[in-house]
Amino acid sequence: MKSRIVFYLLIFVSLICLYLFVSNGKMATVKDERIAKLEAEIDQLKDSVQDAKLKVLEMQYFSLENNDDALAYYDHLQLENPSRYIADKLLETNESKGDNPLVPYEGMESDFKINKIKVLNHKWILTDFSDGKYWGELLIKYELKDDLGVDFTMLDHLLYTRSE
Repeated sequence: MKSRIVFYLLIFVSLICLYLFVSNGKMATVKDERIAKLEAEIDQLKDSVQDAKLKVLEMQYFSLENNDDALAYYDHLQLENPSRYIADKLLETNESKGDNPLVPYEGMESDFKINKIKVLNHKWILTDFSDGKYWGELLIKYELKDDLGVDFTMLDHLLYTRSE
């Protein structure tokens, strides 16, 4: 009788070991597949980051910050960030009552004010203006003087039409 109990116990333990061995193998396979999937996703994300970096570099091509030849015009002025200084001076034109004096249109919903500014080089600026509903763009010529004054001249303008 005791030998049968030991025999059944041995069979039971063997079945448990066999079950653990098979289920552990399946878990390892599932985990390996999951790891492979995550590694593929990481590679895809790395490619996306690389593409984004290339797009940023392309967008920065026309930028005063990345144009050493244009920045050389302002070396004698000892400005830490000429682009930011010029943009700030341009934004000061928004402080006047009514429409911005550089915008050749009258605001329809409210006053036209300059929103976004891209300093292209040592002579030109591209800006976006809006009154909250209507918007457009300006190409502005500027001159940064030795006394740190800035003269702005609007070269061309564009007002987008609303399609509703």
